[in-house]
Amino acid sequence: MGELRQRGNVWWIRYYRNGRRYEESARTSKEKVARDLLRLKEGDIAKGLPVSPATSRYRFNEAAADVEAEYITNGRRSLGELKRRIALHLLPWFDGRRMTEITTSDVLAFTQARLEAKASPAEINRELAVLKRMFSLGVKANRLLFKPHIPMLQERNVRTGFFDDALFAAVRAQLPRAIQPVATFAYITGWRVQSEILPLEWRHVDRLAGQVRLDPGTTKNRAGRVFPFTEPLRLLFEDLWRQHETLQTRGVICPFVFQRNGRRIHSFRTAWADACEAAGCPGRIPHDLRRSAVRNMERAGLSRSVAMQLTGHKTEAVYRRYAITSEADLREGIDRLNAAAARPTPAGRDKKGTIRALRPVRGSRTMQKS
Repeated sequence: MGELRQRGNVWWIRYYRNGRRYEESARTSKEKVARDLLRLKEGDIAKGLPVSPATSRYRFNEAAADVEAEYITNGRRSLGELKRRIALHLLPWFDGRRMTEITTSDVLAFTQARLEAKASPAEINRELAVLKRMFSLGVKANRLLFKPHIPMLQERNVRTGFFDDALFAAVRAQLPRAIQPVATFAYITGWRVQSEILPLEWRHVDRLAGQVRLDPGTTKNRAGRVFPFTEPLRLLFEDLWRQHETLQTRGVICPFVFQRNGRRIHSFRTAWADACEAAGCPGRIPHDLRRSAVRNMERAGLSRSVAMQLTGHKTEAVYRRYAITSEADLREGIDRLNAAAARPTPAGRDKKGTIRALRPVRGSRTMQKS
């Protein structure tokens, strides 16, 4: 049985679990509040839940350190973003708070404050995801008994931009010569420009086997990837290899496939924006090339499993977001329906294609009584 002890004006609770005695402050001068807390502890013990004073002392700062350690242990590349979100947004709001005292109402208040600060729903959701991860790790480590409900905001930032062949050719023509191969490769393969295409080295290209590959651990989902050459890709790599050999004759050794004056291309944001503006499609982003590649593969009849392996999509949910239908696709579908409706109806079938029952002719034997 548990006990209550008063030390000065503060009540303390004493309880037992597996024969071991625990004591902790109820942080109140009211006996009823302390007794209610003791009953909660005894109830959790009866349910077999891990109970100790440490669960009440676990603070936000410790949880933040635990989630950072987890990111470091797993080698996550978004560690910098995690630290930024904690330091700039979560820590000023929850600094020093006990994790057991952070409720859904507190989370909603944080969300409202971030919205008033003009933060986007997507950015707020990333911060809330960090908070959810803190609670999950705390529960797994038996430092917390439960985690509160953390409601997420609805995001309306799904982009629908894509290129067809004509529009891509117009934008490509406006790009600097060194950037044009990058855009072409992205439009064909659907690979991520910043993390997968620009760091590509010649050791990843097998010109004899006719394929380009990414090493496991270098992609977003950590899986390796292979893309066999299409004819346009073969021509592209032949031209890039000639440029590579020309640099070697000048004494310049550049391991990167996509280079500018013998140096790796790190970014082309300004050149891309200017090219889209000149081509009459301002606001497009390089990631639209990835969506376009997915749509082109769908229209070419590739199976979904093969297309996902080529582009590096791990889940079908994300892949389906990229399989965009354009107005031209809709018009093409309507044209096919019109063409089907204009074809003559086969004999013996109605307009819906169902076989009509033959009606007996008046006066024929089928009309006579047997």
